[in-house]
Amino acid sequence: MEVILLERIEKLGQMGEVVKVKDGFARNFLLPQKKALRASEDNLAYFEKERVTLEANNLKQKQEAEVILEKLDNFNLIIIRQAGETGQLYGSVNTNDIKNALDENGFIVEKNQIKLDKPIKDLGIHNVSVKLHPEVQATISVIVSRTDAEAETLIKGEEINIEKDENLIEEDTINIEEVFEEGAIPENISEETEDSSEEIEDKEDKKDAEEINNEINSEVDNSKNKEDDNS
Repeated sequence: MEVILLERIEKLGQMGEVVKVKDGFARNFLLPQKKALRASEDNLAYFEKERVTLEANNLKQKQEAEVILEKLDNFNLIIIRQAGETGQLYGSVNTNDIKNALDENGFIVEKNQIKLDKPIKDLGIHNVSVKLHPEVQATISVIVSRTDAEAETLIKGEEINIEKDENLIEEDTINIEEVFEEGAIPENISEETEDSSEEIEDKEDKKDAEEINNEINSEVDNSKNKEDDNS
């Protein structure tokens, strides 16, 4: 479908351009959001008639967005969440969470203005883009932490206390000598271990002996068969 753009659309075109897009994109987004008109002679004539007004409105909206940009760009947005020792969140932070947090800080935006590739699932500082206008975009720092103090630590560029996975694995491994007091390890534990090892060795020896006997018997049978054939 061909449409006339009523504003600049990223990676698509500028206001007034006639571009070809997929039907679904036009019907589900561009047309209902009043970002474009179907390309026809009547609509082209309408656009040319309203061009001055549309450009004036666009300029006004851009100027308003630039005012917000001065306050919002590089803004530190703190979101408190529970997380495990490795820094992984119990849940995630999505566009709706960011929108609500921005609202609480006096920045009124829509969810579709927040550009988040995937939900945030870890503690730390995450850069997120906010589309204020087709030609104006702010970048904010979403700081996900367990406490306000932890957020301040991250803002200062310092590291927070997060355990590495390998450390947790080492902690989960039980050392038998740590369970019992020195010299108090039950004797039967070591005896049972030794007995188990001896049983395994005996089984392996028996298995090896059986295999050797089978090979010998097989060779004998083959020799007999050859003798019978010669006779």
